[in-house]
Amino acid sequence: MKDLSDKSTFQHLTSIPVLVASLGYLVDMYDLFLYNIVRVPSLKSLGLADDQLVKIGIGLLLNLQMAGMLIGGIFWGILGDKKGRLSVLFGSILIYSLANICNGLVTSVQGYAILRFLAGFGLAGELGVGVTLVVEILPKSIRGYGTTLVATMGVFGALLAFSIVHFFEWRVSYFIGGGLGLMLMVLRLRVFESGIFIKLKEANTRRGDLGLLVSNKTRILKYVTCIVMGAPIWFVVGILITLAPELGKAMQLGEPVDAGKAVLFVFAAQVAGNLVSGFFSQYLQSRKKVIFIFMAGSLLFALTLLLGPIEHATEYYILCLCLGFCSGYWTLFITVAAELFGSNLRATVATTVPNFVRATIIPLSSLFIFLKGYLVDNMNADINTGTLRAALITGLITYALGMVALLYLEETFKKDMNYIEEN
Repeated sequence: MKDLSDKSTFQHLTSIPVLVASLGYLVDMYDLFLYNIVRVPSLKSLGLADDQLVKIGIGLLLNLQMAGMLIGGIFWGILGDKKGRLSVLFGSILIYSLANICNGLVTSVQGYAILRFLAGFGLAGELGVGVTLVVEILPKSIRGYGTTLVATMGVFGALLAFSIVHFFEWRVSYFIGGGLGLMLMVLRLRVFESGIFIKLKEANTRRGDLGLLVSNKTRILKYVTCIVMGAPIWFVVGILITLAPELGKAMQLGEPVDAGKAVLFVFAAQVAGNLVSGFFSQYLQSRKKVIFIFMAGSLLFALTLLLGPIEHATEYYILCLCLGFCSGYWTLFITVAAELFGSNLRATVATTVPNFVRATIIPLSSLFIFLKGYLVDNMNADINTGTLRAALITGLITYALGMVALLYLEETFKKDMNYIEEN
């Protein structure tokens, strides 16, 4: 382990481990939102009709991708605590890269579904283990800046996906994503292991054991509340943004809403949101206060989008900017998850929690589809009203649960990272 004690803040934040974790999340977000952008053109090129784009594109492919991330999060998180942070950084990016290249070669919906699952499985290890490595190697006074950098680079990954799709067709865009992952593997050869994990390994402590998590009521409650707290972010991404074309049509806007532009505006604004929330939490010395402010702002703009008298696509994009900024508490959410648990469970928690949050798109999209059908078939709502009301009800439930969960979480700003979870 290198001695970092005499380094400046800038040197800490530009060290190889921090940069590699940041670039890993960039690749992660590139793939996740590349699919959102190319969902319609890629499925149409495989022969699907317009009325199948939501059912197959969201109900099957996106849900399988998120299921892969859910399973992968558990696998990579346990591996990160048992074998080390570096083993995950190499294994996850290799699987993701190969799966993404194969995504560009797909010729059937069945093949596409399998590859989205595999890509999700590979990507699942990137964010949580990257954040774990960052919070363990940086001094606690600046680790909030480190995780802010990681999340901000991830947002640039979404913007990169939009830019690439603008110049290349969807198959080439997948090839580029796979190539970026393979190049990142080379840079990771220079990353050193977390000193906290090295000491943990030498002490032969029980680690990466789900029994430690589920056997203790306090730990499992903290774990679940972390997931619920992050769910509103994925409501914005998975419903309001991914389904932007369908929601825009339901609003009977003057022109169609483009999913790619919606992603661009959301994640361009999230760059600012990540930076502001990270620095604001350092200023206030509180994670919870800032998360509450951003979550409340997100709720306000979501209600404005679904209830307000929006008449033009431009207004939809403006609200996407606002929602993106308020979704910038993703950085703090991951940081809190990592800080809440000891080093022998930290990678497991930090890797599985964000992937469980991402996987909330499964119940959220299922609830949305159910409510839409129920309102249209049983409540005599027309298809446009049913779509908007289904999104509204789904959102209200998600935000209410998120705020209750935040209320019960402890403040972690000044918490020391060098501790373990006892049996």
